[in-house]
Amino acid sequence: MHPEIGRKSETDKYIGIPIAVIKRLPRYQRFLSELAAKEVERISSRELAAKMKITASQLRQDLSLFGSFGQQGYGYRVSYLLNEINEILGLDNKTTMVLIGAGHLGRAIANYDNFNKRGFMIEAIFDHDPQVIGSNINNLVVKDIKDLGKYLTAAPAEIGIICTPTAAAQEVADLLVEFGIKGIWNFAPVSLKVPEQVCVEHVHIGESLMILSFQMQQQEEV
Repeated sequence: MHPEIGRKSETDKYIGIPIAVIKRLPRYQRFLSELAAKEVERISSRELAAKMKITASQLRQDLSLFGSFGQQGYGYRVSYLLNEINEILGLDNKTTMVLIGAGHLGRAIANYDNFNKRGFMIEAIFDHDPQVIGSNINNLVVKDIKDLGKYLTAAPAEIGIICTPTAAAQEVADLLVEFGIKGIWNFAPVSLKVPEQVCVEHVHIGESLMILSFQMQQQEEV
């Protein structure tokens, strides 16, 4: 057994992990992927923490919530830690998705090829606009939203991406839940009401821009 192996059992769902730690996991994954691409074999907690712009103690504390991945005096084996984080994030399996709303934002998401590289596969796109239905986006023909339920019955998906106007978002979410979607990535500027067993990640682009504006104001005052 490799000395780094000591992660939690397969039945452990990591309940109670702080959201701040969860939000750092994709950054760990990105930096480790870059290191792996450069064939870097190992990295110390201090070096990885510096890339993350956090302290080494914070990094070790973050990772300890998921298992034991390092070895004192050695650091972390990059390939091993990357594989473990990929598994924690669910990137070791293919995840099927459907996208609803083929406007400018929906098209941009559908054309972003890095999703496929990470195992997130957009299998179908839907819209209600007759002028959009039948068009081709990244080798997918846009389907009529009226056929969403029929499609999901025949080809179940795990994640629904909502890129619709605000007024349509809840109705779309209800339809996705009805036909078995367990996760919703919501770009509409509205909070959705879904059953507890359905996970929702709200992406508020406007709020992100306001946070950037605040940070710039703070810099000017320094």
